Amino acid sequence: METVIVQLPDPQPPIGPGQGRPGQLVLGPGQVATFGRGSEDRPVDIPLRGEGVSRYAGELTASDDHWRLTNFSPRTTYVVENLEGGGEYVKVAPRRLGAPIPFELSRVVLPLTDSFVRFTVFAPRHAFLDPGPEAPTGHAAELTLMPFALDPTAKYFLVLLALCEPRLRDPSSLAIPSVGEVVARLRALPNCRDLTASAVNFHIDYLAGSKLKVRERTGTQDSPRLDWKREALVSLALRFDLVQEKHLQIFWNPHA
Repeated sequence: METVIVQLPDPQPPIGPGQGRPGQLVLGPGQVATFGRGSEDRPVDIPLRGEGVSRYAGELTASDDHWRLTNFSPRTTYVVENLEGGGEYVKVAPRRLGAPIPFELSRVVLPLTDSFVRFTVFAPRHAFLDPGPEAPTGHAAELTLMPFALDPTAKYFLVLLALCEPRLRDPSSLAIPSVGEVVARLRALPNCRDLTASAVNFHIDYLAGSKLKVRERTGTQDSPRLDWKREALVSLALRFDLVQEKHLQIFWNPHA
């Protein structure tokens, strides 16, 4: 099972049928990925462009439910931002080995001579307790984990909610929003004003492949890649009440 998913930096704007679909690097527990400018005789797993980035800048190591960052720079501090938080971040000092990163959705930021270079890391194995009335106080073996570990404050949850919104409002509706419609719907939220189609595509892939584990059905091979995923996500989420009408009241005016 994957522990870490890295959204690879795209050096050029995507063009053609695959546009909006960033590349991914998947790591299992114990696997390591290097990042930096690299060289012909010493390539890296996560190539970064920009003057000021070392050829071998650092590495990520996947753990059981999180990941660690090693900074090989002798002088430069790296920053890991929490993409779903209120400005939280972790500083990784020069030459720091294996700094644990606690965030589920993170952005690694390296300074350049005149700007910054970034890449995104997802840790989908973060688990959450069942939000029931009972508050267990015994050993970990007595705790009940939710079968679908979704964070209602995360952007991927907002994407799922936007996909399910038409059927939450009208159960007889067959409509499933397109990626463009999801972008337009969520950009009204203050924390989603810079949301792109590429990001929504990535969140759909993340939900389908890592959080809800949906599988392609027979007969969908000729459908556009994300069409069956959107349909499967909506079906599963509504069947198990992963999103509910009450969530619409949290994020939007239900009568809007």
